[in-house]
Amino acid sequence: MRREGFDRSRLEFLPVSSRRSKLEMSAVAVDPETPAPDPGLAASVIDRAAERIIEARQRGAPVVLCHGAHLIRNGLAPLLGRMVEDGWLQHIATNGAGSIHDWEFAFLGRTCEDVEEYVSSGQFGMWEETGRNIGLALLVGAFDGLGYGRSIGRMIVEERIDVPAREELLAALEAGACGDPGAAPRAAAAADLLDAMDNSGLESGALDLPHSHSSMSIQAACFRQGARFTVHPGIGQDIIYPHPLLNGGAVGRASMSDFLLYADTISGLEGGVYLSVGSAVMSPMIFEKSLSMARNLVCREGGALEDFLIVVNDLAESTWDWSRGEPPMDHPAYYVRFCKSFSRMGGELHYAGMDNRAFLLNLYQRLAGAS
Repeated sequence: MRREGFDRSRLEFLPVSSRRSKLEMSAVAVDPETPAPDPGLAASVIDRAAERIIEARQRGAPVVLCHGAHLIRNGLAPLLGRMVEDGWLQHIATNGAGSIHDWEFAFLGRTCEDVEEYVSSGQFGMWEETGRNIGLALLVGAFDGLGYGRSIGRMIVEERIDVPAREELLAALEAGACGDPGAAPRAAAAADLLDAMDNSGLESGALDLPHSHSSMSIQAACFRQGARFTVHPGIGQDIIYPHPLLNGGAVGRASMSDFLLYADTISGLEGGVYLSVGSAVMSPMIFEKSLSMARNLVCREGGALEDFLIVVNDLAESTWDWSRGEPPMDHPAYYVRFCKSFSRMGGELHYAGMDNRAFLLNLYQRLAGAS
């Protein structure tokens, strides 16, 4: 049957090493010991966040950091890795671009392209290794029952992708067709992987993929430490989607696994802390759905999920004290969607309007000084 839509097999991809990348990890990486700049008016918010994070660790409650791609582009992965290793963060979540930039730093040592320049020549996002390796990691990860973040983290740390034998994939298909309990999802993942192998010439076996800069990857740090790292992408929004090995079924399975893992963390947020850094849309959207899911269970059991701190960090200046609740509709702050959404979630909310490097350096050094 002919598939309708754009035929990606006709596209030409170039080696990512040939791309003029705008950011070098060696130039942007933030050393956790870098003196923290004056936080200004945000000092009290950072102090409150540090206080609640220390309390959360004492109570065994989770501390979650959800971020956009600019945090990675600003070289903050090594700092987050240190916070994970020191036990200050139990769950990190990001969008598709955040995962991609982190992977390119680990694989290539650099990331980010000139969008205007490369779109004009039809080359934007057309990089072989980025699309192929992430696509393949998700195909294999979905078959192994892994989420998006863990699939990429495993590839970076193990420096390879192990493509299953065709016999194993066919056996999984047969088990699904025979109605074995729980076999259908793995059978569907096997079908996607077999389809990719048939259409790309991909062979079974170990594919070695050295990642010379894996120490700079937050996905790798979380995989090594056993911390949760989840990716929440939007189909078609990232540079990997033009590549034929990027499979919608694998993306859906892996990202759905990650959403449910994220929702599980949020369901245990009582006494915990949620840090939303530079994510104006994705972070509040997945948080509100997950919190509603959690309360659906808690409220039916006569419990509550109200004791948590939310700190939103972004560059926009704030003209409203969000700890007072939602502003009236005639106030400009009412239309700052990411704060407004979080203000409706209950708990305690504060906003830190500052550069994310300054915010996280100040926060980490307060925590390190208290330990």
